[in-house]
Amino acid sequence: MIRRRLLVAVPVLIATSIGMFLLGAASPIDPAKQYAGAAAFTATSENLAQIRANWGVDDPLPVQYARWVGNLLRGDLGWSTSRHEPVTAVLGSRAGWTLLLVGAALAVVLVTSLVLGTLAAYRRGGLFDRGLRAAAYAVEAMPVFWLGLAAIALFALTLGWLPAGGLTGITSTTTSVADVARHLILPVGVLAVSQAPWFLLFVRDSVAESLRDDHVLAARARGLPGRTVLFGHALRTALLPFLTLIGTHLPELVGGAVLVETVFSLPGLGAVSVQAALGSDFPLLAAITLVTTAVVLSANLLTDLAYAAADPRVRLDG
Repeated sequence: MIRRRLLVAVPVLIATSIGMFLLGAASPIDPAKQYAGAAAFTATSENLAQIRANWGVDDPLPVQYARWVGNLLRGDLGWSTSRHEPVTAVLGSRAGWTLLLVGAALAVVLVTSLVLGTLAAYRRGGLFDRGLRAAAYAVEAMPVFWLGLAAIALFALTLGWLPAGGLTGITSTTTSVADVARHLILPVGVLAVSQAPWFLLFVRDSVAESLRDDHVLAARARGLPGRTVLFGHALRTALLPFLTLIGTHLPELVGGAVLVETVFSLPGLGAVSVQAALGSDFPLLAAITLVTTAVVLSANLLTDLAYAAADPRVRLDG
């Protein structure tokens, strides 16, 4: 299965790299002037031509792409024109915070959706079930950046319970775990709330369907406690398709992290991506896109492996 997934992942990464490279080549922005910045207004045409020659931007596109791929394989992702530092340095200093945000939000989503969705399915049609579904549908219609601004207005500005953004206090001279955790409560909560409806509704429907399966009805007929039937039989059956949902919604979770990091001024890849897009920093955008694609493909592979481990009878031939 790993071999088959790699056979799919390699062409996807190649196609992604070609697409990003062609977008950068089609841009009307002169990379020499972009690199020179304000000095480009006073630079001579000979100096700009020398910069282009040094970078090889006047070479044929296949030659440029081959050189770029060769540098990529050696770990050289190019120079970030918006950050004025190597792209590898930008990724190394920012990727960890994005992974922390996405990982913490995903953990919150999984725990809350499994518990609340299972309880709603057990009491389907009741007040708790109807209220939970209504809240889920309402949150689905709310953009994640709106949720972030509303959370800042309520919890930071009105109540003053939590900081409005950043990773540390304005007057802090060091970075402590407690301070970072306090600053991440709102971003993690907003990202988790924005993604929770999909998982909640899925778990609710899956467990409700599992409660009507023969083996669950048989467990009830044997007089097993309701908690054992619910969590030991119905939920266990519903977990298999739930694993697939995690893999398919990971790209949306990463996309939501971009907006959340921008709203809360977090030093992750999301805020850097926005800055790179506004500054037409194609080397940084291409690297972030490739890294994100690789992470999503790896997550899908792990999901498939978890699915096969949970039910060895399942063969993943796709």
